[in-house]
Amino acid sequence: MQVHFISDLHLTVDRPALTAIFERYLAGPARDAEALYILGDLYEYWAGDDDHEDPLNDSLANQLAALAQNGTRIHFMPGNRDFLIGAEFARRARLDILPEPTLIRLGTQAVLLCHGDSLCTDDTAYQAFRAQVRTQAYQTQFLGQPLVARKQFIAGIRQKSEAAKAGKSAEIMDANSDAIASLLRSHNYPLLIHGHTHRPARHQIEVDGHTCERWVLADWRESDGKAQGEVLVWADGVLSRQPLE
Repeated sequence: MQVHFISDLHLTVDRPALTAIFERYLAGPARDAEALYILGDLYEYWAGDDDHEDPLNDSLANQLAALAQNGTRIHFMPGNRDFLIGAEFARRARLDILPEPTLIRLGTQAVLLCHGDSLCTDDTAYQAFRAQVRTQAYQTQFLGQPLVARKQFIAGIRQKSEAAKAGKSAEIMDANSDAIASLLRSHNYPLLIHGHTHRPARHQIEVDGHTCERWVLADWRESDGKAQGEVLVWADGVLSRQPLE
């Protein structure tokens, strides 16, 4: 049995090479997985389930549904870019939307899943924004606006976000050690898997005398004209990283 974990693909029509890697993955290696966990930021942005103007939205929903039809259970946890993905997209893509965090088991191992942005507590400005936009009231009000207005607003937020990142240290945007310890403590010291930080690594940490592992998923990226993806695979009781091209 295999279980796959991915996050931070940030797919858009402007990054066709990354989309091609994902499509090849869905038609190939993903079919060996009993379950696929997408831990946020599958898309670069999401304006609402009614956004059929972007052909990538419906195309990937159909391909995910085909994977589910083949027998792979697909689980999606919203990220900071696509937290507006809702029930309609989930129905079309034949996936279920997970709360954050979610505790699962891999064999005898308890595994806690989250996107990862909630752990970046040193970035207080972002955490205030996150708290605002994750409320039901905010999302209902936002999704009630015309699609064109939503897309314009998101474009502005993306520009502001990139400008803000330029003025922040890498440490501020990384997961906070106290936040990690608190999360692990509250769930009885499981193995932790998350994305968001774009700092793929395997960490071994001590929390209250317990040795815990934290796996940070890789972001998918294009550099020097080459696209690269990665999937974290659990098989035969072992986690390993597998590159995708």
